[in-house]
Amino acid sequence: MKRTFLAAVLVLLAAPACAPESGPGVETASGADPAEVTRWEARAERVEIIRDDWGVPHIYGPTDADAVFGLMYAQAEDDFPRIERNFLFSQGRLAEAFGEEELWTDLRMRLFIDPEEMQALYADSPGWLQELMDGWADGLNYYLHTHPEVEPMVLDRFEPWMALSFSEGSIGGDIERVNTSELEAFYENPDARMQAVQPADPVLDTPAHAPVELVAAGAGVTSSLVEPDPHAEPTGSNGIAIEPELTENGHALLLINPHTSFFFRHEAHVVSDEGLNAYGALTWGQFFIYQGFNETAGWMHTSSGVDNIDEFLETVVERDGELFYVYGDEERSLETQEVTVRYRTGDGGMDERSFTTYRTHRGPIVRAVDGRWVSAALMEEPRDALIQSYVRTKAADLDAFLEAMESHTNSSNNTVFADASGNIAYLHSNFIPIRDTRFDYLQPVDGSDPASDWQGVHTVEETPNAVNPSVGWVQNTNNWPYSAAGPASPDPDDYPVYMERDRAENARGEHALMLLTDSDGWTLDGLVEAAYDPYMPWFEGVVPALVADWQALPDGDPLRADLEEPVGLLAGWDLRWGVASVPTSVAVFWGTELQRSAEPPQGMSEDAWLESADARAFRLESMVTALERLENDFGDWRTPWGEINRFQRLTGDIEQDFDDDAPSTPVGFVSGRWGSLASFGARAYPGTSRWYGTSGNSFVAVVEFGDSVQARAVTAGGLSNQPSSPHFNDQAERYANGNLRDVYFYRDEVEGAAQRTYRPGG
Repeated sequence: MKRTFLAAVLVLLAAPACAPESGPGVETASGADPAEVTRWEARAERVEIIRDDWGVPHIYGPTDADAVFGLMYAQAEDDFPRIERNFLFSQGRLAEAFGEEELWTDLRMRLFIDPEEMQALYADSPGWLQELMDGWADGLNYYLHTHPEVEPMVLDRFEPWMALSFSEGSIGGDIERVNTSELEAFYENPDARMQAVQPADPVLDTPAHAPVELVAAGAGVTSSLVEPDPHAEPTGSNGIAIEPELTENGHALLLINPHTSFFFRHEAHVVSDEGLNAYGALTWGQFFIYQGFNETAGWMHTSSGVDNIDEFLETVVERDGELFYVYGDEERSLETQEVTVRYRTGDGGMDERSFTTYRTHRGPIVRAVDGRWVSAALMEEPRDALIQSYVRTKAADLDAFLEAMESHTNSSNNTVFADASGNIAYLHSNFIPIRDTRFDYLQPVDGSDPASDWQGVHTVEETPNAVNPSVGWVQNTNNWPYSAAGPASPDPDDYPVYMERDRAENARGEHALMLLTDSDGWTLDGLVEAAYDPYMPWFEGVVPALVADWQALPDGDPLRADLEEPVGLLAGWDLRWGVASVPTSVAVFWGTELQRSAEPPQGMSEDAWLESADARAFRLESMVTALERLENDFGDWRTPWGEINRFQRLTGDIEQDFDDDAPSTPVGFVSGRWGSLASFGARAYPGTSRWYGTSGNSFVAVVEFGDSVQARAVTAGGLSNQPSSPHFNDQAERYANGNLRDVYFYRDEVEGAAQRTYRPGG
């Protein structure tokens, strides 16, 4: 592997740090120092923003920092409230806007994100990274300065160090797996938590609670880490890469398809004279393209099932009024820190609560259980994470991308990659701690035994990747890595169990494998068709079982007559969704009932039980319930799916309201739980019968890498959160129909589609 790219990064890291410019002076009407305003205005003169006919901002600047400045200004134009919301969350300040109900969410964040530490990291960052963070803050502050009508909930000023608090673009980061209910129980009641503290033995001068045996570590204590509800709407993403030999034009292809809550990501193109030229989806408030492509390479991140967050049972002892935790044959002092969380009161004022928080060398204490305190360990390298997130957007090929991964800070994601040299790759999670496999790390382990400690991080080469596999394609649908390249996938027997928590295939993975196996002649159009292929493999087993159930009913059974028509429809159905499809309506309502009430016997998977003979009565009863729901909600169970399943955007509010009497768009594709690659998480809301989508396909792009890059894309609804904007909902029809628009990547294309050209503040 070439090392020139990494060497260039190391040179940049060695560059002297530069403090942000500032100067004394009388504040302007916006509260900004005149010297700051002068600097902002000078930077704005160097930056050009071109909005194309879909409102996508293409930002051009002489330096990367200038381009970041323009990018953040354009992001704020499109949706400042979501930027602020993300950074209130990332800094543990939601309660300042939304009240005491967010107190424990904020405390959880503050256990891992300390503003003083972030400021110190900023001050110690290499000059080039400081310049990017300065440009980030300047862009947001200049937007607020030039838009005095905008009233932030809390953040009326952004400081450069704040960019470090949100340095990885996932929806639902690692920290969110820490259980806030358990956290509240621990920190709300000091007396209760002290009951789990052991007195030191004054005679033996050793802890009274001795460490448990290694093999029994954590026995009987279950993890409290938040796991996805198997019946909740699936989140995650799809990524597919296809090598040139399987494509019609001899060019590598890439599908970029994040599944997030709608309007969670921005779409933009950012270009500088220093080599930055990246297009794709960004998480609001971040200054790097999270899922996208440059002229010669593209990357798609999918949520990983890797085990990279662990809980440790700590034996805490009190000695002379101080707290220690047992580590082998020694006692180590618990680190303590006073954390103050402010919150908005019911009358609009502000109050605060202070907590003494605790931490071991592994991480903060997050709960107590069974007489032990519990610490949580996860990746805590915000500066390196921000560096990797940005540097990889400039990686020209697979070698450069892999070198960017050497920092091991892309913790919660897998990556599907393709480049113009014809390389394709599935790259498993980039942060996987090395562990002693005698422990079951899916449960809390004994922290008093040093053998339970993490022993460094696995190298990229040690993880279950699939690089240029013999089958010529890779895919990931948040499924396990051991089917990433079909028969050319990594072998699970070659890897420790913690490489993947969920050692199973999902329905979307089955669908992707079906489409890719023994395929060739791929084109951009073909990749779009695959991304929206309407097949739903989840119903492959249960529909034939239901038909057999009905056929087995005695002639005199009332159910035989009642279910004859709907079961007959499903018997002749091709298992494909569509807006005009009545079988889709029946199947989805029935499948929802099946999953909602299924109670498989212990040791048997839900899907296996639902297809078994033992579930015969349950399948029939669930169909009766589903038909009753359709009749009650829509007047006739024979309602086409497009009359039920809708996309609607009425306001720019983060929490949307829905109205059956207001305009909406029919959507054919369905929840990813049924195996549809195109995902649309929808349900009824208070006052509605129709189902409205709020998550799933949020951005879809297909990219072809050759002598030049070609791409098509669509964003849910539109880019602007302002209903008065022509780009508030202008992509709704294309989104619902899978009709991707051309991406303007090269300057002549952008200028040819330009609807507005301006400078920040202009």
